[in-house]
Amino acid sequence: MGRSRLLIVLLLVVVVVGGAIAFVVLGQQPQQGQQPVVTSDGSSPTQPPAGVTVFPTPTPVPFLYVIQAIQEIPRGTIIQPNALAIVPIPEEFAPFQAYTAGNPEDTAALALVVGLIARTDIFQEQIITTALVTEDFSNLSKYGSDAAAVLPPNRVAVAVPISRLTSVAYAIQPGDRVDLITSFLFVDVDVNFQSKEPNAFQLLTESCVNPDDPFPDCPGGKSLAPSQETSIRGAFDTRIIGTEPWNVLVQPSEEPRPLLAAQRTIQDALVIWMGDFPEDGRMFQPPPPPTPTPLPEEEATPADGPPTATPKPPRPDIITLAVSPQDAVVLTWMVEAGIPVTFALRSAAATSLVQTETVSLDYIMTRFGIEVPEKFDFNIEPAIRSIRQLEVGERISLTQGQ
Repeated sequence: MGRSRLLIVLLLVVVVVGGAIAFVVLGQQPQQGQQPVVTSDGSSPTQPPAGVTVFPTPTPVPFLYVIQAIQEIPRGTIIQPNALAIVPIPEEFAPFQAYTAGNPEDTAALALVVGLIARTDIFQEQIITTALVTEDFSNLSKYGSDAAAVLPPNRVAVAVPISRLTSVAYAIQPGDRVDLITSFLFVDVDVNFQSKEPNAFQLLTESCVNPDDPFPDCPGGKSLAPSQETSIRGAFDTRIIGTEPWNVLVQPSEEPRPLLAAQRTIQDALVIWMGDFPEDGRMFQPPPPPTPTPLPEEEATPADGPPTATPKPPRPDIITLAVSPQDAVVLTWMVEAGIPVTFALRSAAATSLVQTETVSLDYIMTRFGIEVPEKFDFNIEPAIRSIRQLEVGERISLTQGQ
């Protein structure tokens, strides 16, 4: 029992002594915000070590979380979430009308910027402000056209003629992507003249320079003169007539038939616009106000005649595509050469480019196993001299435009 009391007394002594030491140590520490007093010898009443200077606690710099672009955003681009980040900057350096956030994970603040449209080019690490973005294309900068704003980088715009047949019956709309199928008609030409074969020619005959010269050897010289006969087109050959060979002139029975070949050329071209652009270059205009519906009493009476029908706008005859600079040169050559082009509409989910083969008559015959019919000593009546052709009011010919 006596030993227990002794242990309790010793424990109380340890507690009291420890509390006294802690009180002394804590009493020597400067309070938060209190500037310590430094004596002439460098010591401080609250800091026992001599020669140690205690500086005042610095005032913290206020920071602000702002939304910043982490990649370049071209003018007219719809801003995506992966193009933005929330970063802290000193509050005094925050731009006016900057989009701010409460913390680095403030998704609600990011949602205010995602989906907006860049009014001008926004550079990497540039802080997003309300002056840099807009909610719709009609508020884009007045400098430049909307077409240039929506062009992808490293692409140029080229306009190409279209028709009902070549535009998938006008199903193509701005924002679609198309492949171009080009058709060529090949003919044989003379290498020197670059004229379509066969060439025309005339026989040349020899005659004396002086037709009144009585001497048969023409001492005045001879000359070549073209025959007065009609030009001869064809090729000399040998034919067996009966049992004897005969020299003949083989002439064509019709104009040469061109060789048709079709191939997909430019792929994944972006459709910028269908038809003519607005005169002011603004592709994205607010919709016009709806036409008020007349009340029954305002309807025209039969005496006034039938109401005038609102004319429908004409179908577009031109399409503007965004292609690479080299493909723009190819398209220009096709237009200048009068090469017919058909636009194949791509799926919205298609991303790959597919290699295709040139299609000719030989390709069709080989791929589908088409055989030329045999000749028989009988046929049907009436004679089949033509087959149905699929036409929609236009035909392509070698003489078009001449």
